[in-house]
Amino acid sequence: MSGNWDPNLGASFLGNGLSLFVVWAPLAPKVDVHLLAPCERLVPMESEERGYHHAAVDGVEPGSLYLYRLDERRERPDPASRFQPRGVHGPSEVVSPHFEWDDAGWTGLPLQEYTIYELHVGTFTPEGTFDAVIPQLGELKELGITAIELMPVAQFPGSRNWGYDGVCPFAVQNSYGGPTGLKRLVNACHKLGLAVVLDVVYNHLGPEGNYAAEFGPYFTDKYMTPWGAALNFDGPHSDEVRRFFVENALYWVTEFHIDALRLDAVHAIVDHSAVPFVEELAEAVHHRAEDLSRRIYVIAESNLNDARLVRPREMGGQGLDAQWNEDFHHSLRTLLTGERAGYYQDFGELGQLVKAFSDGFVYSGQYSPYYGRRHGNSSRDVPAHKLLVFSRNHDQVGNRMLGERLSQLVPFEGLKLAAGVILLSPFIPLLFMGEEYGETAPFQYFISHSDAQLVEAVRQGRREEFEAFEWKGDLPDPQDEATFLRSKLNRSLRSEGNHRVLLEFYKELLQLRRTITALADLSKEQMEVAGYEKEQVLFLRRWSGSSEVFAVFNFGDAEAAVAVRVPEGRWRKLLDSADERWQGEESSLPDMLRLEGEGTLALSPLSFAVFTKENEP
Repeated sequence: MSGNWDPNLGASFLGNGLSLFVVWAPLAPKVDVHLLAPCERLVPMESEERGYHHAAVDGVEPGSLYLYRLDERRERPDPASRFQPRGVHGPSEVVSPHFEWDDAGWTGLPLQEYTIYELHVGTFTPEGTFDAVIPQLGELKELGITAIELMPVAQFPGSRNWGYDGVCPFAVQNSYGGPTGLKRLVNACHKLGLAVVLDVVYNHLGPEGNYAAEFGPYFTDKYMTPWGAALNFDGPHSDEVRRFFVENALYWVTEFHIDALRLDAVHAIVDHSAVPFVEELAEAVHHRAEDLSRRIYVIAESNLNDARLVRPREMGGQGLDAQWNEDFHHSLRTLLTGERAGYYQDFGELGQLVKAFSDGFVYSGQYSPYYGRRHGNSSRDVPAHKLLVFSRNHDQVGNRMLGERLSQLVPFEGLKLAAGVILLSPFIPLLFMGEEYGETAPFQYFISHSDAQLVEAVRQGRREEFEAFEWKGDLPDPQDEATFLRSKLNRSLRSEGNHRVLLEFYKELLQLRRTITALADLSKEQMEVAGYEKEQVLFLRRWSGSSEVFAVFNFGDAEAAVAVRVPEGRWRKLLDSADERWQGEESSLPDMLRLEGEGTLALSPLSFAVFTKENEP
């Protein structure tokens, strides 16, 4: 059994009342399947090499509940459970893989066409379910979104959590709608031409309901993560741990038709193997994509600034498809807000945003005051579509003490400026739910643990996390349901005042990005970027074939006049954030410019404008 990937871990319904149970439990010489419903019985499992146990059991249909009994004493849910209808401490449920899919013609989207919308299922709608997301998909499509990214949906304790405390990696959260609910959402997305990215956590498991260590050496004491024990990816028995998580990745992309996996915090996966786990996982996913004739991607979150993650394997890389670029966010955020505490101390100069445009990583081997050492390597040769950029995400909002959104920290003009920088860049853009209309509800950290000591430990951990920052106010109680309810979107804002204007502004920007060839062609090579440090103005020019645009961004709080050098010709204004249409002060920029290679432009405070070159006979 251990020499290949079949049969699958967990409970597999084979049809005709037959189910196969497979578990890796080398720490338990004897394992039984305790079937609870509909008929209670105890079935011994047969032991295999390397600590696997299996049993094929008749009379077990989907909906049957079971636990594993270890050494005739402890009873625990299945580590590879497909559904936990009663939560992380309850029995596992046998699930049928059958679903009436309507996406037979869906093969996925090119990564270059991704415009990602990150959402948290529990706070995106009042209902907080997969099914409640479906009616909103049409509006996201109209906005210009091409892919939604779901924060983790693996079973976590209780009904309120960001999802990074999941302990059953294969089980879809019961309060969200379980596995069938997720399939309905993915099916609906594909029918509209939307891809689905799923956030998965392979660097740790949550603290409550985490029974994996009773089955086998899933964890190692050689390393620690900020969230607890590290997973064993390079020690004795690590082959089976790797198998567990690689199989999990293949489960999502195969049974749920997921189009991309976003790997959470791969910098917390400590692995000194000759072939790192994330490389092995990416290769397995890409092979499965070939088998399924679909485009499927693996995207990393990492704070290491290590371009090897996304370099091809034949060039010494690990072969992932893309990674988040936090340096771009930090460069932009500090210019907009003036923040300099914590990791923001490394940023705040316009030249850093220039480098974020031209290279990707700002820290590519130079000394970082925050880390107290040299940080990163060069990403200059990394194609633009392999880097994701954002002006906010769940971390950059929710890991503030009060969970304030950018809409609470900068004026309306600053929100438009941030949108322009992200959406006119040559990188893959990610929007965080609600930013498109300036949502004002915070996104705070929330949990619903049942262990009082664990709850207090989380509270203390949050307090310590914010010591490096100078944020003021009272820390919201993560366990209080009110913290969760405060974080739900107020989507009715979309039709009101400046919120409505901002929504239309995002639509306009996304349409330009999609329809202007120079913007749709994601290339760092066909781009020129420069900074005017004194005036706090960024200049950007992009081209592709005969299509050419330039944009100027004023981060200053005063009007700025800058001389720009562009190819000679007539330039038509496509969008100006200072126009009255966008609730700006009346712009002094004309609708048409005739430039002879150089011209001076006067920009309103906190504004930007983008021009396209007219093709003249």
